[in-house]
Amino acid sequence: MTDSETSSQLVIDMRSITKRFPGGVLANDQINLQLNKGEILALLGENGAGKSTLMNILYGLYKQDSGDIYLRGELVNFRSAYDAIAHSLGMVHQHFMLVPPFTVAENMVLGQPSSRWPRLENNKDVVKRISQLSEQYGLEVDPDAEVWQLSVGQQQRVEILKTLFRGAEILILDEPTAVLTPQEVDELLKIMRNLAADGRSLIFISHKLEEVMRISDRIAVLRDGRLVETVRTVDTNPTELSRMMVGRDVLFRVEKELSAPGEIKLSVRDLQVNTDRQLPALRGISLDLRAGEILSIAGVEGNGQRELEEAISGMRRVEQGQVILSGEDITNASPRKIFNAGLGYVPSDRYQTALLVDFSVANNLVLQTFDQAPFTQQGILNEAAIKSNAQKLVKAFDIRTSSTGADVSSLSGGNAQKVVLARELSRQPQVLLVSQPTRGIDVGAIEYIRQELVRQRDQGVAILLISTELEEILDLSDRVIVLYEGRVMGERRAEEFKYNVQELGLLMAGTELAKA
Repeated sequence: MTDSETSSQLVIDMRSITKRFPGGVLANDQINLQLNKGEILALLGENGAGKSTLMNILYGLYKQDSGDIYLRGELVNFRSAYDAIAHSLGMVHQHFMLVPPFTVAENMVLGQPSSRWPRLENNKDVVKRISQLSEQYGLEVDPDAEVWQLSVGQQQRVEILKTLFRGAEILILDEPTAVLTPQEVDELLKIMRNLAADGRSLIFISHKLEEVMRISDRIAVLRDGRLVETVRTVDTNPTELSRMMVGRDVLFRVEKELSAPGEIKLSVRDLQVNTDRQLPALRGISLDLRAGEILSIAGVEGNGQRELEEAISGMRRVEQGQVILSGEDITNASPRKIFNAGLGYVPSDRYQTALLVDFSVANNLVLQTFDQAPFTQQGILNEAAIKSNAQKLVKAFDIRTSSTGADVSSLSGGNAQKVVLARELSRQPQVLLVSQPTRGIDVGAIEYIRQELVRQRDQGVAILLISTELEEILDLSDRVIVLYEGRVMGERRAEEFKYNVQELGLLMAGTELAKA
């Protein structure tokens, strides 16, 4: 596309956008951003770089302090998301904008009273349209399912379908692949390319450089609220992009020695667990985890991983079988008893399960130990000890926050995850259960967390890692177990799968290798 063609195809032109938040935080500083018709523009930057703020301004959720936005050459002033939707903008948010007790179909039309969209009383038409979109784009979801019953990945599909349901011509996708499996990511990238080929324009926020290189036409990089550079994708590479994002070179692989596994710390025996709908989720799985090793659970999301982490941590009832932690039977024990027995737990959904977002960083760091000395003395909280503990952990784990008294809601995703990790490791657990540890966080935080997990392994901690990121599993693991429909399909040392990824893919798809 020539320069003259580009200028005539300009659909979004954000000029000198500046946004400050209370406390003097400069989220966006004189940012210029352009989007062309039929283009996929990737927006890169660490958590806290200002990406989501900039997109929330474009979508009418925030108002810029200064600067202008032009839509197809006309100055616009969106006062709400309704204004943006009326101008054919759609946004898939990083943190879900869904009502858990409502069904998928109800969430699709919620808040849309206009005759442009089907009303709730025409639910059959809504269900039919959702089914058509699900089939068309490979985003399978049950229209009648209540959102709270869905996995994280399925909820993300609902968000994506909701945008497609409204037929937006300009789509803002804020980390839509953060919770998707590799297969779902491939399908979504195809969808995005097809949408662009049809003349729709997309802004795609992601931390995954490989995806950005595959799908985007141009890439804009933000750092500390400023636009560092906008480059054509064909003119750059992941190493250069990560350097622009972080301001230094980033290691994409974790260097680690061979593991020296010790005694068995966690045993799961013939475990049977049901879903929220009381359907079988785990069908008699067994595993042993030893001190000083990382055992990973691989599989397409929705094959029992969430039920496994919740059963081990005491968050879900075990129907049959045993969970043994350091020789103690903890089957169906309370979470408090399980944690006291030596389990550290970093759940897949840090905001729903691990953190109280309206509490301070300091208080979140003692959520499980606030009633113990030195944090409580004679039944009264020792604020000085809580603050001292927070200052120590913030420094040790490089948690970037304005103060230990700041609410967790003010932290970036990567720093919020570090709060969870710091709290769990500060208790010196014998077994660490970690689920989706790098989901939705930036490359700098990913690098840090992966290195920390290996360091804990080398210190003798037994780590059970549940992840849908194959690169993460193969990079960190000593052993890998593959789950499919709640059953163990196979187990290998990670090195074996590294040299035969096709075999891993077959197991994840439920193919028995002997038959294959």
